[in-house]
Amino acid sequence: MTEPRAVGVHLAYDAVPEPVRAWVEGVLGSPVVRAVDQEGGMSPGCVSRLVCADGTRAFLKAVGAELNPDTPALYRREREVLGMLGSHPLWAGLVDAHEADGWVALLLEDVEGTHPDLRDDAVMARLLEATDELGAVMRERVPDPPVPQAGTGPGLFRPGLVDLSVTFTTWAEALDHVADVPRDLLPAWVVEAADDVRAGLLALAARPGRHLVHNDLRNDNLLVRPSGEVVFVDWGACGVGPAWLDPLLARAERVDEPWFDASLASSPPLAALGDAGVTAWLAGLGAYLAHRAHTATDVGLPTLREFRRRESRRLLDAAARRLDLDLGGRITRR
Repeated sequence: MTEPRAVGVHLAYDAVPEPVRAWVEGVLGSPVVRAVDQEGGMSPGCVSRLVCADGTRAFLKAVGAELNPDTPALYRREREVLGMLGSHPLWAGLVDAHEADGWVALLLEDVEGTHPDLRDDAVMARLLEATDELGAVMRERVPDPPVPQAGTGPGLFRPGLVDLSVTFTTWAEALDHVADVPRDLLPAWVVEAADDVRAGLLALAARPGRHLVHNDLRNDNLLVRPSGEVVFVDWGACGVGPAWLDPLLARAERVDEPWFDASLASSPPLAALGDAGVTAWLAGLGAYLAHRAHTATDVGLPTLREFRRRESRRLLDAAARRLDLDLGGRITRR
């Protein structure tokens, strides 16, 4: 097992408002006698495995707007998506949901499992197979996803599903400000390559893609059952976008290795996307995360800035490694 890459500061179950805990016990039909708070993920809310007096088990996610004003929107989206998808062994099913007094709570299936060690080639191979299966099941169950809602503010926190074309455009717009980001966050070659990366991102935004995608595949959002089956959790970033995104995110868990580059050909959607598209995605997201690490104020999320720094560095190092593939060596890396 590997440690979760994203680790936030969560609320203990005992600190959840009493009306939410009463709802939990009402749904489960037995008093909660044990709550094991989990480490992975960035939510400032409660993320706990629960055990009831009668042996019933469940997983609780609960957050209030006072902890972070944006996180409830992610839980509402997860509720919506799991309601559309129904039950399947590939994900933790939704048992029930509750919203009152600014709090959103989700009771989910408690999956027996641990975070995967994706440095293991066999485990990574299972993840890639499961990711392809996940895409096929989502396309079968939700062949025509709801149109994402228009609105103001970051796309991740608008109501409804995330519009990935808007997300790629947002990353492109952030490149207008990369010269203002300190060099310890953003290397000089990104500033030099900003026009190329922007053009690549706008090309991604213009490509057709109307599939339901998880959009947040990361080791702390994955569990492996004792049988070896992969389970996908945390659907708060789910959106409508291209079929290549989830396969790319799964492979990006090892983006800092040459394995990543070699693995792209094994995915037909990624092979169709091409090297230039992959590199534009890496550089665009890496630059956007660096920009957010420099400018964002994150209420109740004290570890998020450093997480953005680390992820930005991983992605930009990979983009730099790949530059000769699709920028002809025109950018000096430093």
